[in-house]
Amino acid sequence: MKTIILAVSALATLTPAAVHAKDPDVKRFEHGGNVYSYTVTSTDNGRVIEGVEEKTGKPFTLRIGKHRVRGTVGSQQVSFTLRDVKPLDKPATTLASR
Repeated sequence: MKTIILAVSALATLTPAAVHAKDPDVKRFEHGGNVYSYTVTSTDNGRVIEGVEEKTGKPFTLRIGKHRVRGTVGSQQVSFTLRDVKPLDKPATTLASR
């Protein structure tokens, strides 16, 4: 699960800030055979990624600050440094974007 969270964080961290400035669009990607849909919104304290794993319906929320990512995946709390976020070995496939 941490690999998936790191993948989502990497996507949001590497996306230019100008993309985050407009209304949040639902994005989808596939990783490890699972499809995830999510939105990224900007706040005063950083960015927030909210989404769901489509097959199980398990929600996740990640708050990206200056140095840490904190949030929940289902009912599990997660917290890790941005240093831990590594780019994917191969680019994630975006299934849909508006």
